[in-house]
Amino acid sequence: MRDRITAFLGVLTAGCAVLGIAVLARPGSTTAHVVVAAGPPQSAEQIYLRDCATCHGADARGTTLGPDLHGVSAASIDFQLSTGRMPVPMGDATSHQQRVSDAEAQARRPPKYDAATRRALVDYTVGLTGGDATLPRIDLNAGDLAAGGTVYRSQCAACHAWSGDGGALLGREAPSTHPATPLQIAEAVRTGPGNMPAFGHAAVDDEQLQSLVRYVRYLDHADDRGGTPLWHLGPLAEGAVAVFVGLGLLVVAVRLIGTRS
Repeated sequence: MRDRITAFLGVLTAGCAVLGIAVLARPGSTTAHVVVAAGPPQSAEQIYLRDCATCHGADARGTTLGPDLHGVSAASIDFQLSTGRMPVPMGDATSHQQRVSDAEAQARRPPKYDAATRRALVDYTVGLTGGDATLPRIDLNAGDLAAGGTVYRSQCAACHAWSGDGGALLGREAPSTHPATPLQIAEAVRTGPGNMPAFGHAAVDDEQLQSLVRYVRYLDHADDRGGTPLWHLGPLAEGAVAVFVGLGLLVVAVRLIGTRS
């Protein structure tokens, strides 16, 4: 009898051990999940494959969801990343065109990566694209403010408004220039993101670019002389306000004089 009980307990123990091994080896078990869990990307390559390759391909030659990046410069890639345009959130967008349209919603998304990560990702991507790896060098102290204003009014004000507050062009809103950093301004001038044309050295040389960047940054904290800027609505709106306010004060003065005489 004792031998039978001992044998039964041995079989029961062996069965429990087999059952435990089967549970632990099951794909959905906690142990298996911990082993295969992926950590955060540790390199620019991993970040590119996670966030960029879905649309642009692992070799940056493009897919049905995104264009071929070969030949695209570091300035263009850095501008798209630093302004939050890329990577485009998949969200509920139903097409590449819809996602690109969302990406052109200027300055509505913060950049996804910090400066160091962005620089590493730009370098890795340029290694795939074979584009120009240099970024514009900007020295605000080297630019001439008056010359920059001349370039801005002739080349930029038609879309971005004289004050840099932005405007409308062909049914699309040209963004405000105020949030842009000096590097982003130079990158936009040279690469022409979205509907904006690219300005080569024949149109805006390096010296003019320095001055233009300085003037655009000046517009963010312009020295408004001669009175209140009235939200930089423009000379027409400001003139209309002056006329109506002036006429109103004149009518009030005439009535006061007339009632006292």
